[in-house]
Amino acid sequence: MGKLPEIVLKAWEARKDPIVFSTADKDGIPNSIYATCTWIYDPGTIIIADNFFDKTRKNISSGSKGAILFITEEKKSYQIKGSLEYYESGEIFDYMKKMNPARLPGRAVAVFKAEEVFAGSEKLKFDN
Repeated sequence: MGKLPEIVLKAWEARKDPIVFSTADKDGIPNSIYATCTWIYDPGTIIIADNFFDKTRKNISSGSKGAILFITEEKKSYQIKGSLEYYESGEIFDYMKKMNPARLPGRAVAVFKAEEVFAGSEKLKFDN
């Protein structure tokens, strides 16, 4: 696992919300949701507030990997694939609570560790 390429980090800042966040259940059945409360925590980690997860929470709990898809204002798409963790307390949870709008519950935080990244169909290399 490395640092997302600079082009992806810049594209993230120019993305059109929401992102599409996908997981799969224990039988491999995919589930995708729109997510707006998302932040780059560090150059290889994206966090997603669990404001209204249901299937997504269950999928993460059963060990699902995930995918994030987003598009920029310039209509360039990026997909990031990786592993997931889920926290209801701790430093990363506290960070999410600080960033999440107060009107939303912020029940927990999904922590997405990037493992593969694509610009359209082109696989990109991680920065070191």
